[in-house]
Amino acid sequence: MKPNLIVGVGGGTGSGKTTLCLKLAEFLGPERVLILSQDHYYRDAGHLPLKQRARQNFDRPEAVDFELMVRHLKQLQAGLEIARPIYDFRQHVRLEASEPALPLPVVLVEGTLVFAAEDLFGCFELKLYVEADPDIRFIRRLKRDMRERGRSVESIVHQYLQTVRPMHLRFVEPARRHADMVISGVDGIEQQVAAVGDRIWRAAGIS
Repeated sequence: MKPNLIVGVGGGTGSGKTTLCLKLAEFLGPERVLILSQDHYYRDAGHLPLKQRARQNFDRPEAVDFELMVRHLKQLQAGLEIARPIYDFRQHVRLEASEPALPLPVVLVEGTLVFAAEDLFGCFELKLYVEADPDIRFIRRLKRDMRERGRSVESIVHQYLQTVRPMHLRFVEPARRHADMVISGVDGIEQQVAAVGDRIWRAAGIS
């Protein structure tokens, strides 16, 4: 099986990209949708001391292994299984283990910077941008990082002000103009999922 459609899903941190992807998979059928997250593809920093790893700027394009993402998308387009990497956000390292991922009719590629790399951008046949007000995005990120990544409020606020917000203004927000569709990550998500899902359904020729 080869993917019929590769969709880029961009937007700021906490905008609702992952939620949109999960709801689209539910709408289209989980057996038809593969979700690839930018979070899987952060470059390994295991050669650095932990404190130095934690101080890296994870919100710039250079922090992401886009070369591997593009290689994996090409493998999927050829009908091949990929070994999707696993990233440990508590230790800031890529694990030696990986997850097998099969090519499915629709591949959703989501992340803050997925529209910032030219080679990756060129892989998308449909580009979605998910937006939400900055205060909502920050609150969502704060809750997620405390709950899932064991981080303190102080470290989250510091990172947001030092790298997340500046890189959002530099790399993420400008990509909005390239989107085929702009989706609200706050209001009327169910209706938007149906509209986007129908467009994907037709474009992918899913029967």
